[in-house]
Amino acid sequence: MSAPNRNDIAPASVSVALREEGVEVEYLDGRVTFYHGVPQVVEDTLTTPPGKETHVLVTDPTETEGVLVYVNDLKTHDDILEQTGVGRVVLGEGAEEELFPGVVARRPGGQRTEIEADPEVAGGRVFAFVEDDWGEDSYEFVAAGAEGDGDDPGAGE
Repeated sequence: MSAPNRNDIAPASVSVALREEGVEVEYLDGRVTFYHGVPQVVEDTLTTPPGKETHVLVTDPTETEGVLVYVNDLKTHDDILEQTGVGRVVLGEGAEEELFPGVVARRPGGQRTEIEADPEVAGGRVFAFVEDDWGEDSYEFVAAGAEGDGDDPGAGE
């Protein structure tokens, strides 16, 4: 069996539903995933623990569509990402890349990922989902000093 490709993949627009209990994403192929939990608020930079999968979702201003990018996903084959509309960026240690205007991912070392986002520049809400086989954590980036406590991802509906 061949190893999965590990190329950067541009994301397509996917459907998004912000709910009290989490964030639902419908892929282009009709499958749905649900990121559980109330997002924790991040005003600056999020640094993930080593070895965690990191997914970044940026919604459009209507909060009904968005782009989803997997950062340093080495498991999912290119064909699957292309069919679902999910993007991927693979960063080497010390590298950084703008995922979307106002959203930057970097690889500082130690198998960690840093995400920095300015929702005002992005033009929508910015979420990061950090997970592994034992659990997942959700985060929402807000402008420094902005109102919002992350208690309800569906608050903008």
